[in-house]
Amino acid sequence: MQKLPIDADYLKTTLLELLAIPSPTGLTDEIVHYTGAKLEALGVAYELTRRGTIRAVLRRNLPERRRTNPACAIVAHLDTLGAMVREIKPSGRLSLMPVGTWSSRWAEGGRVTLFTDTGRERGSVLPLMASGHVYNEAIDSQPVNWDQLELRIDAPISSAADARARGIQIGDFVAFDAAPEVLENGYIVSRHLDDKAGVAAVLAALKAVVDSKATVPMNCHLVFTLTEEVGSGARAVIESDVSEVIGVDIGPVATGQGAHELGVTIPLMDSAGPHDYHLTRRLLRLCEDHGIPSHRDVFRFYHSDASAAVNAGHDVRTALLCFGADASHGYERTHLSGLVNLAELLALYIQSGPTIASDRERWVDSVEGFSHQLDADQLARADTPLPDANELVRPGETAATDEEKGGAKA
Repeated sequence: MQKLPIDADYLKTTLLELLAIPSPTGLTDEIVHYTGAKLEALGVAYELTRRGTIRAVLRRNLPERRRTNPACAIVAHLDTLGAMVREIKPSGRLSLMPVGTWSSRWAEGGRVTLFTDTGRERGSVLPLMASGHVYNEAIDSQPVNWDQLELRIDAPISSAADARARGIQIGDFVAFDAAPEVLENGYIVSRHLDDKAGVAAVLAALKAVVDSKATVPMNCHLVFTLTEEVGSGARAVIESDVSEVIGVDIGPVATGQGAHELGVTIPLMDSAGPHDYHLTRRLLRLCEDHGIPSHRDVFRFYHSDASAAVNAGHDVRTALLCFGADASHGYERTHLSGLVNLAELLALYIQSGPTIASDRERWVDSVEGFSHQLDADQLARADTPLPDANELVRPGETAATDEEKGGAKA
């Protein structure tokens, strides 16, 4: 296992290209095409679900005589926050319903694209009382909720009939401009860094592993989901051979939180409960051993693709790796160096093999050999290659190849 160099220019360019593609939950086909093309350029096989969730497979490259390990999965989401038209007002302005959970405070003032069935319209999201010259101080006492906003389309529209004549209908998607800015000091400010920055880090880590021809001890599924912002995410896309799921997502930076824009943030718990003891501590150990800055945190109001997998009934160990970002679900800010650190850790994890060797079996018939959470020596053993465990074959069995075991399609 080695710490691999990350192509920071590739990561940054990929992020900016992702941010340029509108992808509110439910309107994600184009970003699926983009991500598929990136995987093809890296020579990594993938497949799609009916709705477009992507599962790429980086296959183990150990000798075939060694018994197949369980697979791992790294999951990031391509969908973002957005809105949908819920009413065409008599004035021709549009009431909105949020797609995903986010405050109308961050929608107010946003420049947007509205997607009709036949075209696109540009516009601005405004409060109902938008002009101080008209409403004076009343503009400062408006409630903060979606009912207090309306979308003004930049076209000659003064009635509902005018709006309908342009093809505008209830249920049209509204995508908010990302408006990214990359500063010379490494800071990146944009909407929708959640989770396009995470996707860019995953692709950069994958590129590093592929370019270096590093050893991959177990099949690694790179999963890109489309519905994380509305809660389902990875619920239906984790295969039965996967024993570990790493979610990659935003880490909210705020007073009282441990997340930081520099380095990698590793939360030990979120709204769904604690993440796996052994896997999280192994990731922290990888950071310590390889000089990657890391920060522990606990998230109070947070769900992820990792927790979605467990909630769906998958018997998997989970962990969450985050890029720290200020003002989550708003104009988010992170730092390029933190994204590089995240990619470095992901590349190390891909090379590291299973956290617990016995996890290749879904059921074991005794507590003998089962893990001990408070055994300090076990953490040390977790990062040590275990060739005997990888080659383990029970009496009466023969070593199975990937093809014999089945699993993900190449």
